[in-house]
Amino acid sequence: MWESVAAPVVSLLAALATTAPTPTPTPVPPVDAAPVLTSTPFGALPGQRVTHTITISGGGTLTNTRVTFTTTADLDGATARAEPGRCTASPRTVVCELGDLRLGSAPAVPRITITGRVRPGVPPGTVVRNRVSVTSLESAATGAQFASNAYLLPGATATPTDPALESPAVASEVTPSGRSTWVPAVAAVMVAGAIAVGALLTRRRRLRRHDPPPHGTL
Repeated sequence: MWESVAAPVVSLLAALATTAPTPTPTPVPPVDAAPVLTSTPFGALPGQRVTHTITISGGGTLTNTRVTFTTTADLDGATARAEPGRCTASPRTVVCELGDLRLGSAPAVPRITITGRVRPGVPPGTVVRNRVSVTSLESAATGAQFASNAYLLPGATATPTDPALESPAVASEVTPSGRSTWVPAVAAVMVAGAIAVGALLTRRRRLRRHDPPPHGTL
């Protein structure tokens, strides 16, 4: 008797299991995050202080957000402050952990401020490239977001210093052509000597004009 009843029940449960609807996963809202990098002053030279400001605009939620800033020119005394979050700074890399961000609904956009002085001695012609990347759990599917700027270092980069005292007799300077020329002090001595020699020759010519003619000449 139990066998005759159990068989239809099992069949009914199997049919219900195959026809039960599969729960639809809750769609993840899209995230539209865009980092913005501003460098002030743009084109900072070696020895000059610079401030890099990073903001993240857009909409959606970022989980475990990390912002990484890199530069190709060392920043002496680099410091970084994140609102919200915390940062660790080194001369060429700054990493900030911002946690979970709700973009578009917070009273203020996330902001990171990095300051430092471009290290003296960077040679002319160096390309200074500043780059920002934003990663999160969501970026595993959508990819990291980037922002960057770059400029070419022109001109001399040596830190201005007082010139060393040198003897005028041996001091020289290099012209753009690469040849050495005497400094003005040495040139003045040479000009004075030339003037003295010229005056002596002129005096001798005048004395010769006033000498009496030799005997036996008309």
